[in-house]
Amino acid sequence: MLSRDNTVIGFIGTGVMGKSMASHLVNAGYSVIIYTRTKEKAEELISMGAEWADSPKILAQRANVILTMVGYPSDVEEVYLGDNGLIANVRSGSFLIDMTTSEPALAEKIYAAAKDKGIHAIDAPVSGGDIGAKEARLAIMAGGDYESYQEVKPLLDKLGTNIVYQGKAGSGQHTKMCNQIAIASNMIGVCEAIIYAEKAGLNPEDVLKSISSGAAGSWSLSNLAPRMISGDFKPGFYIKHFIKDIDIALKEAERLDMETPGLSLARELYSKLADNQEQNSGTQALYKYWKVK
Repeated sequence: MLSRDNTVIGFIGTGVMGKSMASHLVNAGYSVIIYTRTKEKAEELISMGAEWADSPKILAQRANVILTMVGYPSDVEEVYLGDNGLIANVRSGSFLIDMTTSEPALAEKIYAAAKDKGIHAIDAPVSGGDIGAKEARLAIMAGGDYESYQEVKPLLDKLGTNIVYQGKAGSGQHTKMCNQIAIASNMIGVCEAIIYAEKAGLNPEDVLKSISSGAAGSWSLSNLAPRMISGDFKPGFYIKHFIKDIDIALKEAERLDMETPGLSLARELYSKLADNQEQNSGTQALYKYWKVK
């Protein structure tokens, strides 16, 4: 049974969301060791009491529960399956929780490699952006062995408020694809609604008051539309990472012999923004597609 006394948490990836997530575990009284490619990004966490590891290998040798929040599937594969990665260096009986949005097949591969060494691997991608991470209100979608999920659930409770076990390894990632598919088309609708309001001579903030609590309501409408209106395009979630997620979802949908016209349109629009140097903006910058036409 994991407890604060016998748990040393490793956290890899302290970016826009990971930094807040790791801080909640530090504030909850856990021993936390962190690693990120740019140490400067971890200075605030170190000042809060987190320890620094010079590599994933060193972190793996010291921690028995490791959470990762990195960028791309290639990063996940390197961190978990490389010679200096987690599975090669962590102790048997440890828990590995990948919270990156990644490929379901890679989650299954990591699970199998970990199981061969007596390690518990869980895929647990999240939704909620920078706000959800800061306020510990993330939605967390978990795949893997149910017993392993139950063991780490108290830790996940420190990070989110909507935590659901979805099934076998890869199920968390498949669920996140459902999430991203729903968001992709919804973001187009949110942008079109705000642009329409502006072109019709309405006050978009007043329009939001009417439509955000009705049948049109969504997380994106309530949280990202105000950023669009105010001209705030800082990343709560990067366009470049959303494109990565869309590509994974398109690949999986093709494998499932499923048409995704809304997702394909979102890929086209976001690609045009990325080509226009907006890849490091937040996903709400889709609003700019109409503004520059």
